[in-house]
This record gives sequence, C-alpha cells and structure tokens, in this order.
Amino acid sequence: MPAPRRRVLAASSSFSPERVRTPVRRSAAGAGILIAALALSACFGGGGTEGGDFGDGDFADDGCTSVVVATSSEKVNMLDALAAAFKESPEHEALDECATVRPINVSSGDATRFLTSGQDWPDENPRRWPVMWSPASTVWTERVAAAASASLVGEPASFTHTPIVFGVPETMAKALGYPGSPIGIADFERLCQDPEGWGSVGKDLWGSFKISKTNPNTSTTGLSAILMQTYEASGKTDGLTADDVAAAADFSRVFEECVIHYGDTTGKVLTTLYDETQNGAGGSGYVSAVALEETSLLNYNQGNPDSHTVQPGEELTPPKEKLVAVYPAGGSMWSDNPITVLRADWVTDVQAEAGAAFAAFLQTEAAQEILPDFGFRPLDETVPLGELFTAEYGVDPAGPAISLPRPEVDVVSAAIDQWTQIRKPSSVLEVIDISGSMDEPIGDGRSKLDGAIEGAQATLGHFRSTDEVGVWAFTTGVESAAGENLVVLRDVTPLASDRESVDASLDDLRFANREGTPLYDAIAQAYDEMTKRAEPGRINAIVVLSDGQDTDSSISLDSLVAKIGKTTREGGDDAPVRIFPIAYGEGADTGALQRIAEATGGQWFDASDAAKIDLVFASVINNF
Repeated sequence: MPAPRRRVLAASSSFSPERVRTPVRRSAAGAGILIAALALSACFGGGGTEGGDFGDGDFADDGCTSVVVATSSEKVNMLDALAAAFKESPEHEALDECATVRPINVSSGDATRFLTSGQDWPDENPRRWPVMWSPASTVWTERVAAAASASLVGEPASFTHTPIVFGVPETMAKALGYPGSPIGIADFERLCQDPEGWGSVGKDLWGSFKISKTNPNTSTTGLSAILMQTYEASGKTDGLTADDVAAAADFSRVFEECVIHYGDTTGKVLTTLYDETQNGAGGSGYVSAVALEETSLLNYNQGNPDSHTVQPGEELTPPKEKLVAVYPAGGSMWSDNPITVLRADWVTDVQAEAGAAFAAFLQTEAAQEILPDFGFRPLDETVPLGELFTAEYGVDPAGPAISLPRPEVDVVSAAIDQWTQIRKPSSVLEVIDISGSMDEPIGDGRSKLDGAIEGAQATLGHFRSTDEVGVWAFTTGVESAAGENLVVLRDVTPLASDRESVDASLDDLRFANREGTPLYDAIAQAYDEMTKRAEPGRINAIVVLSDGQDTDSSISLDSLVAKIGKTTREGGDDAPVRIFPIAYGEGADTGALQRIAEATGGQWFDASDAAKIDLVFASVINNF
C-alpha cells in the first residue's frame, strides 16, 4: 500500500473560506479509520453527548502519554478517528514515547468559563484534565486570552471549519422559495414581526414562525447567530463595530421574540425535533428554523440529532423530513475549530510535546482527508468533500456565498452584553421534590436536597430583575395556597431585587418535612398555574426536579400527558408552557419525565450522576 501524501498546511488561526466542490465517495481506508475510532471511543469514554459531560468515567492506562483534548461535542467522533490515525503517523513516530489522544466533551462556553476562573480544572480526577483545547471557534480562545492570559491558550491553529446555517424543514423552506430564491435573516425577521406568521406566505395552518437558538454564553452557534443578526441589520459584510451592535438592538429584539427557548447545545433541540418528526408530528408544531452548524445538520439528516458517538453495530434512522441548510443571503460566519496546547500548570512537558505533534498531524493531508466523513470541511482545498456534502443530505457544497469575518473581541463582548438585555423575557416556575429520598448522599459531602437547593440558588443570577421566577416544593403531608402537597416558597413574580430572600427560602427546605412523592399532581397543579398566567412573547416554563417514582398522585401519568399535551396537539401555540424535567439520581423515573417534556415541547435533563446537579441546573437555565 503506498504511503499517504504528507502535504502540511500552514499552522495559522486564520482560514480560507473557499470551498471544494468535487464530491467523491468515502474510501475504504477512511472506513477502517472510523471503525478503529469507534473502538477507541468505547474504551476511553469519549462521546458526543451534551455539554458539560467531561467528568464521566476514567481512561484505561495503556502505558502511553495521555493527551486529553477538551472539545465541543460535535467533534468528539471526528477526534476519536483522528486520534487513531495519529498513532500510525510519522508525527507520532517522531515522539520519544507513545501518546494516546483522548477527546472529552466540554462545551466551548463552559471551557472558557473554567479557564478564565484562575482555578484548577473542575474535575476531581486529574487524569481527565485537558492538555489541549479545541473549541468550535477562535472567538473563545480570544476571550480567554483577553480575560485571563494569552499564554494560557498557547498558539491556536484552525484545522477544520464549518459554516453557521439555519436548518429549516424542507417543506417549510420550499414555502420560502428554497432552493431557487435566496433567503436572508431579514426574511426570518419579517416573519417574526408579522402577526400572521406563516400565514403571511399562505401557510395559515403552520401558525407562528418559531426559531431555536442556543445561548451565546455557552454556544458558538448562539454567539455566531447574534453576530450574523448584527451584520444583517447593519448591511455590512465586514468591519463590524460595537456601534453597529448598538444600532442593531431593535432588529435583534424582534428576532429574539421568535425564539421558542434557548439552550446550551443544539443537540437537545434537534433531538426534540427528530422525535416529533418520527412520531408523525412533523417539524412545524415545534420549530421553523434552527441556527446550527452545517455539520450538525448533516448529523441530523443521517439520524444522529445529538451528534453522539455512533457505536459499532448501531443503526441510524434518517428523519422522515430532513432539514435543509439555508445559507443566509447576507452571509454566514464560520466555526473555525482551532486546537491548541494549553500552557496550564498541570500540563507536563512530555504531554505538551505529544499535543504539539498531534496538532501538527491535524494539518497534514492524511488527517484532512478524514474530516469530510464527519461532516466537517477540510482546510486543504484539494481534499474532496465527499458524498455527505450534497443536496441529498440538505447542504450545498458551494455555500455560503458570503463569508462573514470574526469581529474583534470588544465587538463580540458588546453583542453578548446586548443579548443579555434584549433576549426574550421569561417566566419560570421551579418545582422541587423534597420527598424523603432527597436525604440520600450524593458522594461529595452533600445530600440530594443540598445539591438541589444549591443548584436552584445558582440559577438566580441568570435571570434579569424583570424576569418572573417562582419556586414551589412538593411532598405529602404539606399544604399551601397552591394546593395540597405543595409548599410555595415564592410566587411567580418579577425577580426584582429578591435574590437574597429567595436564597434564604430555598435554604429553609433543609428543615421541611419530607415524605412521599406526588410528582404528577405537583406538575399538573404547576401547569394549571403557569397556563393561567402565560403570555405571548415570553418563555413560559416549568422546571421540575425529581429523584424518584411517583408514589402518591391522584392523576395518572397518561392523564397528565393528555392534559399538558392538549394545547400542543390543538395548535394553540401563542403562549405555550413548556416543561423541563431534571431526572435526579439513579432512582428517577426517566421514562415518565421524558414523556412529560415531550408532551409540551420541552426537554428533559439527565442528572443520574447526582453530584453533577450544579452543572445540569446550569444547562437547564440556559434555555431561558
């Protein structure tokens, strides 16, 4: 077998926006690398699950230098494959001792927060502390350099890229003129502003125009989307300034009004859309357009909506209706996916040398040829894009027509600050299980109840003073104005300056009587309360935390699902109330909580590792 070609790309954090347009089929060699990567993933615990999953499991000691790479979820699969190929590369051969690259999933925003904190990596297992970091965009490395230390993030170099697009169900896209007519963010803004919604283009039955975007504080896609909005409002394709951000406030505010809810990753939104589509509901009832990376859209259309690591033998089922990529007429930003060796205290010289060798390998043609199999575009323009980058999978290999440059750090900061002020208002009721099982320890010196209280308290800083926040608790043997088995710690009212008093009320739960678990009754009563007060133009939501099975409700699960899903089924979407359950601990009824979330178009969150409840609460609250 001939040796692979070894042309090396320039190691630079900049990248060329031109695209390769010659599709080819995947090679047998690429398939072999993929199989090897999946085996590595199974051994080492890599996986493209949701953000913040960096503390799971441990790595087997194979006698080689361990090089942990903290990376955004959509790249875990690909980096597993690249890690396997690296073992056979000249770059690896040149090392004094063998090295094993081990990707772990940490969202770009979370990693930025951890690295700027000035503290150790927040994982009790030092073997999982990262030697390298590969966020989705250089925006994040620049923010760490500006907020903490430029030396900490080393010398980031892009090795692949993917454009930010809007994924639209194909039927809906055709109603907007796809694929013959260009579609821009301004077109979405007009649909948001028009009270007729889809009716303005002759599709009255589809209701209002609904957008899904992720939270720009934790997600590259969410951050890119608000910058693309600003570019659109300014009419510019480069040279964006902080003044442009300020001038775009009204335009962006209208755009935000279309958002169904925010999130920390697109994976949860895409999973909800996929499940509804497969169950015959289609996409129109849940969301009309999703801001996402092109690679996530490719994963969705293959039947992998959350971009998880596909295990050997796993079969993917494509959605009944694919998403098509709308490359906004005004231009798209790109996720340039840098990788860098961290200059943190915990990184040894041997690890740094091995990380530098892996980074150099990623620039070679042998590595670049692997990228298209995972839905990423290579920087090497001679590498064919392959069979995924076709209309069959909803993408245009020639798009986007216009590439928008990454603004300066001060402009990015101005956009995030503005979003905090103009984002869609929220009205959230937190409903917390305080049954007897919440006294169980979670392994870090806290009880389940301690973790729930502290997680809820940590969320309060997310809300603006004008956002509405309420807190209820439920168990048997208590009663309040809200009903039997409920304790009202705070009515759903504007938070204003009440954060300290809410903290104190949550602390009081430690002394409450804790008995049974009337979970379904508590949700039913909370739903009645929030439906009664729900308003259009606001995120109306219930966050419910439970660690066990329902034991004491008068309403059955089937009856509850019928009750809370009625508005969704009948198309009443002016002021929906969505439920976001947290399945807390190993005893939580994940099946029931998932059904409850799906019935309202909400999302459920897995906190089966109870010690991670703080991270899960942070993920939940990013939706608002």
